[in-house]
Amino acid sequence: MEQLYVGIDVSKETLDVILRWERKNGEHRVVANDASGISQLIKWLAKQKAGSLHACLEATGQYGDEVAERLYAQGYAVSVLNPLCTKSYARAGLVRNQTDKVDAGLLAEYCEKQEPRLWVPPSPLHKRLRALSRRLDDLEGIRQAERNRLHAAKHQDATIRTSLEEHIAFLSEQLAATQKELARLLDQDPELKRQKQLLMSIKGVGALTAVRFLAELGDLREFADARQLAAFLGLTPEFKTSGKSVHSKPRLSKRGNAAVRKMLFMPAVSAKNTNPIVREFCARLALSRKCDMSLVGAAMHKLAHLMFGVIHSGKPFDPNFLSNPQVAS
Repeated sequence: MEQLYVGIDVSKETLDVILRWERKNGEHRVVANDASGISQLIKWLAKQKAGSLHACLEATGQYGDEVAERLYAQGYAVSVLNPLCTKSYARAGLVRNQTDKVDAGLLAEYCEKQEPRLWVPPSPLHKRLRALSRRLDDLEGIRQAERNRLHAAKHQDATIRTSLEEHIAFLSEQLAATQKELARLLDQDPELKRQKQLLMSIKGVGALTAVRFLAELGDLREFADARQLAAFLGLTPEFKTSGKSVHSKPRLSKRGNAAVRKMLFMPAVSAKNTNPIVREFCARLALSRKCDMSLVGAAMHKLAHLMFGVIHSGKPFDPNFLSNPQVAS
């Protein structure tokens, strides 16, 4: 029996699905992106009588969660791709038209030719932690917008200013309550609690950063090495050189989890000055006249490596690690 590859283009309301057999796209179908539509999809796939089935969809926030989890529950192989992967793949294939059907076909083709990494659904605890962490982002964004409005309302009616001040106070209370619930929930898992303490031993990493880092990524032991973690977060440098004329400055690839990169920015700024290992690393780069933002990016990359290191070693951060004669030998 043949291998069946399934490309699923996810939108808020619908799922565009393409079946691919032996290097050729086949039938196309559109179903509603809800419980009923996904049930129809599963019944349709079962009728195909494939030897094995591998479904691919892009990471589109919460809109693709239900279909990915239900396909996984059926025993199908599922891959959830970074949208940049398929975007680059389409560009390499000189694909000019972009429709939901075309995108689904590209996902099916990518699935067959690239054999992407299989996806495993997060645990219920991890899902709730991640939802709370992202709620913090939402609340912080709303509060900052209200603070900007308050700053711009210096000479406006007092009623408007009072309304803004009260809303900011309410949002601050919501932020504090969400942070407290996030920490409480994470501490219910002994292993995640242990990992939080290890992360907090790193100078520059506070309690909230440690909690949110684990809320987004779960158990860091799932990553094979520090390079894999840095690549997943989009913290690896990207170089562009060609011949003698093209030599652009290296920059972060940003092909990864933007939420974690955002939360690591301020800890990296702090670590660049207070963490001896990060400080020494950035000082060496500064000698080659790297700009300030490049140094912060490098500090974020180094922090990710240190965070991976303490988790996998099970030992707290040692600021004298590099000067240890046993390490040097």
